[in-house]
Amino acid sequence: MSWADSFAPLRERNFRWFFAARFISTTGSMMAPIALAFAVLDVSNTASALGQVLAARSIPLVLFLLIGGVIADRIDRALVMQVSNLLAALTQGIVAWLVISGNAELWQLIVLEAINGTVSAASFPAMSSVVPQLVPRSQLQPANVLLSMTRGGLAIIGPSAAAILVVTVGSGWALAVDACTWLIAALCLTRVQIPRRDRSGDPAPNMIRELKEGWSVFTGHTWLWVIVLAFGILNAIHAGAWFTLGPVVAKATIGEKGWGYAVSAEAVGLLLMTVIMLRLSFRFPLRAGMLGMACFAVPLLMLGVDPHLLPLIGATFLAGAGVEIFSIGWSLAMQENIDESVLSRAYSYDALGSFVAMPLGQLIYGPLGEWFGYRDVLMVSAVVYAAVALVTLTSRSVRDLERVQLEKVS
Repeated sequence: MSWADSFAPLRERNFRWFFAARFISTTGSMMAPIALAFAVLDVSNTASALGQVLAARSIPLVLFLLIGGVIADRIDRALVMQVSNLLAALTQGIVAWLVISGNAELWQLIVLEAINGTVSAASFPAMSSVVPQLVPRSQLQPANVLLSMTRGGLAIIGPSAAAILVVTVGSGWALAVDACTWLIAALCLTRVQIPRRDRSGDPAPNMIRELKEGWSVFTGHTWLWVIVLAFGILNAIHAGAWFTLGPVVAKATIGEKGWGYAVSAEAVGLLLMTVIMLRLSFRFPLRAGMLGMACFAVPLLMLGVDPHLLPLIGATFLAGAGVEIFSIGWSLAMQENIDESVLSRAYSYDALGSFVAMPLGQLIYGPLGEWFGYRDVLMVSAVVYAAVALVTLTSRSVRDLERVQLEKVS
């Protein structure tokens, strides 16, 4: 793939505006997890409280994902994203105001994050499935890589910037930035014009029938449900061990700024691998991706054994590179092998299975850490994480899935 081919999607008007919207919203979103985590810890300095707030967002996200997938397949995906971004701006803006004013209470954060999670249930399937409508099929890899590059680049700056704001002016200001970026992104999305599908031959809308169609697609591809099953476990560990116990252990060892640097190092690894993926195509994307995912066990193990900042930064850098290999490979597997008319529903079943155990992880890891010790729980989690990632490769459907468009983009 030449450098000209790598940036070809930006010549497509719709993709340019979508890219701009993602760039802007991601700027704030990369700050939000750090800011929200320490905002909660300021209100109630326990891992259990942080787990409750994180789960409050995850639970409605999981509950309404399938409906969100049907909506995104049925109506204009750009419109779905516009409305979702506006509502995300509103909810995050209120959270920011409560934190900045010093009036935030735990129950308020729980309610507002629950609303935010409901909004995400509609936007996630639309955002994930819209790319094939914005670029020619031969440009799917560079389009996904460019979007990932944006995320990776901003993820380097965002966590560290959020951590600096937390220790200087307070976590509420980082949340306020996140709210503003959602608003600006919604305005950019008004410029995205997706051609209407010809639905003259389609049956009347029926939620149950459409959900069954999505389920048939999901169960009809072995590689799809095997990976989703694995990520149900991996994401529960990631949400519970890394995002719930991680800030608590970091606060007592490497500090808030150190945690921000460690999270940013993951993004550096992700960004470097994104640049490599502009020129490189894996013949077996899921095989490479699951090997990459296994790398995330390393920083989990180091956080549990003896967290020192520089080694942890190196481990998260490696993990970020591995996650990016999977991220690109998964997007291509979905977009090349699933028909566009049901792609949002396929993504919603993917997300449902992948996210369903996240609230459980967020809720139980705090008590588990308090009962058995944070570091022991982290070490066991690291071993389980690596084992699950590698076991998926025993499935031939995962291991041997090849690129559909490889000969056209190499």
